[in-house]
Amino acid sequence: MEHGTTEWTESFVTVEGHEVFYRESAAVPDAVPIVHVHGFAISGTYMMPTARLLALRATNLVPDLPGYGRSARWDHTLGIPALAHALLATLDALGLDRVVLVGNSMGCPVILEVAHAAPERVDRVVLVSPAGGLANQPLTRAVGQLAVDARREDRRMARIAVPDYLQFGPVNAWNLFGELTRFPSLERLLKVSVPALAVIGSRDPLMPPPHRVREVGRIAPEHVTVALIEGAAHALNFSHPGELAHVITSWLDGREIVDDPDEPGFTRVLQIGRD
Repeated sequence: MEHGTTEWTESFVTVEGHEVFYRESAAVPDAVPIVHVHGFAISGTYMMPTARLLALRATNLVPDLPGYGRSARWDHTLGIPALAHALLATLDALGLDRVVLVGNSMGCPVILEVAHAAPERVDRVVLVSPAGGLANQPLTRAVGQLAVDARREDRRMARIAVPDYLQFGPVNAWNLFGELTRFPSLERLLKVSVPALAVIGSRDPLMPPPHRVREVGRIAPEHVTVALIEGAAHALNFSHPGELAHVITSWLDGREIVDDPDEPGFTRVLQIGRD
């Protein structure tokens, strides 16, 4: 993966009377912008390593969803449909007519909702470690999975996650986490009408077992691709940005997805026979 650099700016945009913070790379003319959507109780900061690597091919934007990071809180904890509505409103405020959406964890349900509600606004979706569904139920199981994942992530992730979690607060977390665990992310792949890439890590304790992934994949539409990065846990965007950016770039360019030998992790596309 080519490690280029580009200028980034930080700003706010007003969405339904509330300020939403976002980061934006330099403009790349004639390329569909890429918008990165972060996960549960955390800001978009940890999405930046991958976004920086993709900034030479398109304008990249990394917002903090309402109530997260540096964006203003609304008067209640926004659930997944409300976050999807807020993301669409943010795209409107930024003047983005059509984008590629890259989500991680909770960001995947959010972008799937956007793709369902406004497919004409979404060029493609990339689902990195999509959270939600039977694999994360009941709630106590999901809490245990998060605890296991915390021990598997890059230690530098804690510098971002801990302050963000504390700012988000336990009440907000409890209100939203139950809804997240009930969201059937993999099943929603069956209904997505735009080209979709799902990228999962072999060490991610929140992912369904391999037989469940294959079961869903067998009946998924042909425009859905599933790739596995060996050795990666849940926050791929932070821990394996080079390998992930290589996978995303290959898929966007229509090239075969193969491993980048210069990056940590080993990538392979899951060969799933479809019914």
